[in-house]
Amino acid sequence: QVQLVESGGGLVQAGGSLRLSCAASGGTFSSLGMGWFRQAPGKEREFVAISRSSGNTYYGDFVKGRFTISRDNARNTVYLQMNSLKPEDTAVYYCAARLSRVRIGSNWYLTGANYEYWGQGTQVTVSS
Repeated sequence: QVQLVESGGGLVQAGGSLRLSCAASGGTFSSLGMGWFRQAPGKEREFVAISRSSGNTYYGDFVKGRFTISRDNARNTVYLQMNSLKPEDTAVYYCAARLSRVRIGSNWYLTGANYEYWGQGTQVTVSS
């Protein structure tokens, strides 16, 4: 069983930067696909980024080069570096994980239901 704990959220000004962290325990980290989602009040959960167990990374369309996902397998931690933040980035950001297994289809990582484990979330607020 995998447990995920996010940290690093807070209040920042538009144009500022923030780095989120997600620490994983209880599993083989190198075998996990690690993703980030976000959800604002009244809006649907939105895919942000993923670092697959293969090391490949994919991003949501809104990122436009502003966000970077990375992982440190020695620390069992995945990071989300967010630059040039905008007020519309305000949301609760969630870390999610999926064990490597038989492929379930292309773009599987876009759907939150395909992840087995979720963190509690960390609030990111961007002021204008």
